[in-house]
Amino acid sequence: MMARLRLVLAGAGFVLVTIILLPLQLLFVKTGWALQKRLPVLFHKIVRRLLGIRIHVHGEMARGRPLMLAANHSSWADIIVLSAVGEVSFIAKSQVATWPLFGLFAKLQRSVFVEREKRGKTHDQASEIATRLASGDVMVLFAEGTTSDGNRILPFKTSLFGAAQVAIRETSVETVTIQPVAIAYTKVHGVPMGRFHRPIIAWPGDVELGPSLIGMLKEGAYDVDVRFGEPDVIDGKSDRKALARTMEERVRTMMQVSLQGRDYIDPETAPATNLHDPAIFKEAKKL
Repeated sequence: MMARLRLVLAGAGFVLVTIILLPLQLLFVKTGWALQKRLPVLFHKIVRRLLGIRIHVHGEMARGRPLMLAANHSSWADIIVLSAVGEVSFIAKSQVATWPLFGLFAKLQRSVFVEREKRGKTHDQASEIATRLASGDVMVLFAEGTTSDGNRILPFKTSLFGAAQVAIRETSVETVTIQPVAIAYTKVHGVPMGRFHRPIIAWPGDVELGPSLIGMLKEGAYDVDVRFGEPDVIDGKSDRKALARTMEERVRTMMQVSLQGRDYIDPETAPATNLHDPAIFKEAKKL
């Protein structure tokens, strides 16, 4: 009964806030007003409350611009979480643009849609991202290229990291800041999720959006950690593949910190598959 009531109230609230704010954002995007960056933050702060998501931010978003955030991706809720934290736009797969309602939301947040499977379009897509970076927009790259089960980090794809170097080559910027971000869902109703209960909120690639959304709404009261890691400043000579590996390891470390509920990970006791670069642990100890 309570789950159904929670679903109805959250759904009604979502419809109401959408009716009020969506036309405003349409106007702001069409006219190019600066509020087009700020309104999505308000929208997602309201939505995350409707969903019962409590966000715990560790560290802060880098202030240097241009800025690309390299994040892990385990749930559609990641969009809400990061958008509630700051003014960001997303690099999304092209299919998202066709989704009912959610595709419109993505467009109104000025997402860049990419076709990862078409290598011939990589440069054009990177150029669009580069232009946005150079203009001062903070672009979020879900670097795994898909969603995971929320318990692990998948290998980071290297191709779109090249957009940062395209920004250096094709615009007036000399450097780009890349910052790792780890998103970890840790509790439901105040109780640690554990790996077997994290599918409540995780949205791996073969799960349909509708059932995932309804299931999450019925539960309510989630805790999520957002950890901003040590950024790297790159230039035109930086190694894209090495950068992707570094970001992957830093995100993996921060995620393990959150999932294990510890201040840092001891390299002597960490699983061998987690890390192999001792320098990464220095970052975890700063958190």
